[in-house]
Amino acid sequence: MKITWLGQAGLLFEDGSFSIMIDPYLSNSVVKVEPKNDRRVPVNERFLSLTPDVMIFTHDHLDHYDPETAPVFLSRKETCMTVLCPTSVWTKARQNGHHNYVQFNRHTVWTQGDYRFTSVKAVHSDPYAIGVLVEDMKKSKVYYVTGDTLYNEDIFADIPKTVDVLFLPVNGVGNNMNMADANAFAKRIGARTVVPFHFGMFDSLVPTGFDPENIVVPTVYQEIVIQ
Repeated sequence: MKITWLGQAGLLFEDGSFSIMIDPYLSNSVVKVEPKNDRRVPVNERFLSLTPDVMIFTHDHLDHYDPETAPVFLSRKETCMTVLCPTSVWTKARQNGHHNYVQFNRHTVWTQGDYRFTSVKAVHSDPYAIGVLVEDMKKSKVYYVTGDTLYNEDIFADIPKTVDVLFLPVNGVGNNMNMADANAFAKRIGARTVVPFHFGMFDSLVPTGFDPENIVVPTVYQEIVIQ
């Protein structure tokens, strides 16, 4: 499985002929609402030309369900994607086109090909926000993408005992975990590999205070090398 960080909380999973994209933010739309949040990383338009088999939006914030990025993918009529998103996003996303829009609220399970997707609890300012478990059933791997969330005890009941790779925010603003809480969260999950995200797009933050032993710090638009 090749995993590429798209910046902010965006991820691209590619496995041969099957691909999954989560929360792509490939515009500069946020700056129109919040002038201080001008993107620091230029858009790589190569990723806008892709058509994933499964598109996942974790919640209805501009840098996750982006009204400038999402229609680039969803307006395409030549293919039909599966679009998994909680109700707050579903009501907007399905206005774009003919794709299979699935209300992916907490505890919903969707299986497609060799992959099983499960929505799990997140605690964020969008009350419909979710995290996502991506299970590669063929290779027995579990990837947990928290989405935007604070540390909350109720989350752990949704998470399996074995997680291979954990992706989580560390920026500490906008109702996200700060690095101290992210360290504690990562320790509780006990994943084999931990990947921080949600830094460096609108700020100069580097995750130096986030330091689990099994950390892999990603670089935007590059493959995340997981041992």
